[in-house]
This record gives sequence, C-alpha cells and structure tokens, in this order.
Amino acid sequence: MINRKIIRSSFFASLLLLASCSFLTELRLDMADRLFGREPPNPPAELTEITPTLSVKLNWSTQVGETDRYDFTPAVEAGAVYVANAEGELTKWDVESGRQIWRVNGDEAISGGVGVGGGLVMVGTNRGHVMAYDFSGKLVWKSQLSSEILSAPRYADSLVIVRSGDNHLYGLDAIDGSTKWVYERKVPALSLRSTAGFIVDGGAVYAGFSGGKMAAVRADNGKLLWEATVAIPKGVTEIERIADITSLPVVAGPVVYAVAYQGRIAAIDRLTGKVLWNREISSYSGISYDNAKIYVSHALGSVYSLNDETGRTYWRQGDLLNRRLTTPLVLKDYVAVGDLEGYIHFLDIENGQFAARIKVDDEAVMSMVKGESPSKLVAATRGGGLYAVSIGDKSNSKATPLPRSEPEAESIQDEPTTDVDESESQGQKSILFEQDSVFSPAPRESSGPGITLPRAQ
Repeated sequence: MINRKIIRSSFFASLLLLASCSFLTELRLDMADRLFGREPPNPPAELTEITPTLSVKLNWSTQVGETDRYDFTPAVEAGAVYVANAEGELTKWDVESGRQIWRVNGDEAISGGVGVGGGLVMVGTNRGHVMAYDFSGKLVWKSQLSSEILSAPRYADSLVIVRSGDNHLYGLDAIDGSTKWVYERKVPALSLRSTAGFIVDGGAVYAGFSGGKMAAVRADNGKLLWEATVAIPKGVTEIERIADITSLPVVAGPVVYAVAYQGRIAAIDRLTGKVLWNREISSYSGISYDNAKIYVSHALGSVYSLNDETGRTYWRQGDLLNRRLTTPLVLKDYVAVGDLEGYIHFLDIENGQFAARIKVDDEAVMSMVKGESPSKLVAATRGGGLYAVSIGDKSNSKATPLPRSEPEAESIQDEPTTDVDESESQGQKSILFEQDSVFSPAPRESSGPGITLPRAQ
C-alpha cells in the first residue's frame, strides 16, 4: 500500500508545479505590460524648458479606435496611410489631408501592425489569421497560422512573410495565402511578449528571437542561413536572464544591426553571421540607421548616436529617462522620439541637443513612421490617435553640444567589444551560397546591397 505521506507530498508538489507553470505562462504573456505598462516602475524625468531651433506643425489628427494591449504601426504608401485597431478595423486615410477613404472590419481583433506591398494591405489577428486586402479595401484572402500575429506582415517576391507569436516564420503565397514554408523556433519558458518583427532584404529574412539570438533565413524557402548571438543572458533569476530581441533589426549594406533588451547592440556580417562588434546597451523599442550612424533608444530613456563601424558614441541625450521612448526616427537633420506622455521630441542629429518638441496626445506615443516627404511623420498613440506632423527649417539659433556623461544606472560600456562566444556568434557559411562573395551592387532604388541567392535546383 502506498504511504499516505508520499501521496500527500506528490499531491502538493503537483499543485505547486501547476501554479508555477500558470505563473510563468501569465508572466511571459504579460511581461511587456508589467515592464512597460501605463504606470512606469520609476517616475519619468520632468521635462525642462527648451529654446526651439526648429518649427514643428501638427498637420491633422484623427481617432482610429482602441489599441487594447497591442502595438500598432501605421503604413504609408502611395499617398495613403493604413492603420488598424484592436476592434478589427482596418482604415485608409489620405496622408496629406487626414480624410478617411475607407474602413473595413474583419470581425476579429487585429493584433499587429499593417504591412503594404505587392498590391496588398496585410494585417494579423489575435486568432492567428492573416488577412490580405487590395487597395480598395476588398478582402483578397484569409489564412490561418499557429498563433496570434503581433507584428506587421511583409511582402517579398510573390510571398507574404509573417511572424506568429510562437516564434514561427511563414512564407505565404501572395495570390491565395497558402503556406509555402515554415521556419520554427522553440519558445523559452520565460520571454517578453513583444511585437518583434523582421526585415526582408536581398532574398533573406532577418529576425531576432528570445535569448538574444538572431537568425537569417532564405525568403524563398525558409531555410536557415545562419544564427548569431546578439546578447548572452545573465543573472540569477529567470527575469534577470531575459535578453530578448524585441525590436526590428536594421540592414545597412553588408551589415545587419540588432539590439536586445537587457543585453547588447551588435553589428553582424550578413554573409557569415559573424559578430563584427557589440557593446552593452539595452533597448526594448529598437534602433534606426541613417548616413553611417546608428540611433538607439535605451531601455531607461537615453538616446544614443553611434558610429556604425565601431559602435562608439557620438552623443548621448540623457534628459528623457524613464519616459519609455519609441524607436528613433530620422527626419532631415533631426532625430524624433515619442514618449509615454504623448510628446514627440526632436533632437539635433549632430549633437543630440533638443531642437523642438510637440505634444500630440495625453497617451503614450506608440509608433512613428515617415510620411510622404523627408520632413513629415505619422504617429500612432496608445489612446487610438493618429497624427501627421511636419517640421520646418532650422532657425538661426545655435545649439550647444551636450556633455557625454554616462549614468551608472544604464551600465553603458563605451568601448565596443567582441568578447562573444565564437562558437555561438560566428555561425557557419551557408552551403546555399555558391561563391565567396554574395553581395552585389544595389539597384538605384534600393537602400543598400542585397544578397544574391543561387537559383532553385
């Protein structure tokens, strides 16, 4: 007969295991809300008066619907801006006037940003559906994937590439939505719930994952090209060891850049997957690239301008601590970032000095994209607002360079490093490549060189 003490111990152990699993699942699903919810763990830095050296104008604003806990990014294409909401509505607006052109409802909550390409407007839902519409708002096809879609689908060479919340990448036929390939990765026990997307460039898909890993896969068949380590998890607890890539990578010529939360920013060779340099900077919202410089919003609120070849600091703007900044957006000679109180700040691209700011909403700025000209942007806020903002010319006032002080709280390492495990970061050269050099000159309309892949056998 089995001892009652053993039965009792097993029973309580089972309850504890179930409770732990439930806790970890809930924590994983809501980590972003807990870390970056409406009530920040530390009070945001108070804004001080600035002397504007730039004119900023709000061109128009409108309401586009509830966002719930999802992050939505508008898409600007051919004089129109497309935006979705958590109520299942996809809307098209004239980007110059803010006039609504059409509105459709897919009858289920949209949970990711909008993708535009190949004559399609694409969104993903919390039920794992991908919906593709034409530019008139007519549904072209609807496809079922494995889990909710938290990032914008992207069009690439007759395929629609989609990332699901369970770390799967899909290649769907752009004509009918049928699945052509699937790339799978395991989801760790604890990871940030994020809208981390991917970039498609030169026949390859670049995506960051939990645990600080970045992968490059072929866009035509989903085969892995290489995997690199951007950040190595550190710490004692599971929360301390979170080092997820929660933002979009950035491609610039033969290099792809990525940054991890509680981790590093790294430059990676697109051919081999070898880490060229890295440094200790943590970011949740991400990075941008312009004219051989990298701009990154630190997780604690500073904005950095870095050298793209070495990672060294050009300047740092540290007066926006704990203001939950968006990904930096470069407009002409300025870097724009939005914050949790609805402000958009414009920094001088040469020294990081405040040039202007504008308050567009009482809710947090969720995302910003470039408008139809280099001097315009479109911003979406947590409160469901959509705003078109333009900047003018620089005034005669001269900005003063900021000091390069580095707060201890951010643990910033000024000198870039390459002390990563080579067995993890270097990766292997893909056998899919037939030549040593796979980079070819970019077409004039391209933003940079791409990868030339071999023809299908």
